Amino acid sequence: MESTARASAEPSASARGVRLTRQRKILLDLLDETGEHLDADRLCQLARERDPKLNRVTVYRTLKLLKESGLVDELDLMHHAGEQHYYETRRKQEHAHVVCLGCGKVEEFFGEPLRRLRKQVESHFGFQILIARTEIGGYCSHCRTLRAGRTEGADVAAPVNPIRRKTRRSA
Repeated sequence: MESTARASAEPSASARGVRLTRQRKILLDLLDETGEHLDADRLCQLARERDPKLNRVTVYRTLKLLKESGLVDELDLMHHAGEQHYYETRRKQEHAHVVCLGCGKVEEFFGEPLRRLRKQVESHFGFQILIARTEIGGYCSHCRTLRAGRTEGADVAAPVNPIRRKTRRSA
């Protein structure tokens, strides 16, 4: 039985003139199913679990094709992990990525405020927006507490390791 990710990817890919090979389907399904923003290395590891013949070159070439065809977005997520890039499918509604600059947690924000902002930009500039990507950097409540403790001279545990997690928040 086909997953909902695959079922929704096929019409989108066909409309863009992209033939969905088994390898392309694997990558698209992984991006949808994991619920995470994956970098190419992690995507390659997961893809090899499904098809040991998949290699790094194929993953990079496929990501480039999927990105150029508008099926996948490449994100830098505030460059929290240096020059690392992450990928997600473009089939979901527009959203903002809220990135903690302390621990690296990534949350997704959906809602009316983003739609209003888009309409304001279109109206103000007479601009037709085809795609919008919004990234917001700051500190989550946990990291704000840690930072406040440091500034007060309190003994604070070592910095938290970056955690890549995705949750959804709606307005």
